[in-house]
Amino acid sequence: MGSNATPWGAYKAITDALRRRITEGEFPPGASLPSEAVLRAEYGVARNTLRRALADLEGEGLLITMPGRGRVTSSPEHAAPPGPIFRRISVDLRAAIERGELQQGDGLPSEAALTERYGVSRWTARQALIELEGAGLIETYHGKGRFVK
Repeated sequence: MGSNATPWGAYKAITDALRRRITEGEFPPGASLPSEAVLRAEYGVARNTLRRALADLEGEGLLITMPGRGRVTSSPEHAAPPGPIFRRISVDLRAAIERGELQQGDGLPSEAALTERYGVSRWTARQALIELEGAGLIETYHGKGRFVK
């Protein structure tokens, strides 16, 4: 992976390698992961590529970011079942609607806001919103945004 151009999907290979290292005990529960700089050098990738892999592992519940300490491993048995990250976003938004935090007519966070909040691509955020729209919970008004039905 050490060329100037990062191959498409390189973050997935890094995600898989780090997941294996965590689940096989190289980084036991509560252990600090090496710094981003160390991991970037090890895998020969750009910061964004590495961060995308780390975000996937956080989404699975295998890593926790602790202020002042960095990323720490969680125990695999407490990890969320693997699945698409967009599903976690749609579940979070659905729960906010069901709890009444987002009520009929309220605007949903934009794709850009969801991208920032969850550390995902714009397409991943869009997939979550498409899923909610397909479930009949939200509707899109082009040029205005997405709103709770």
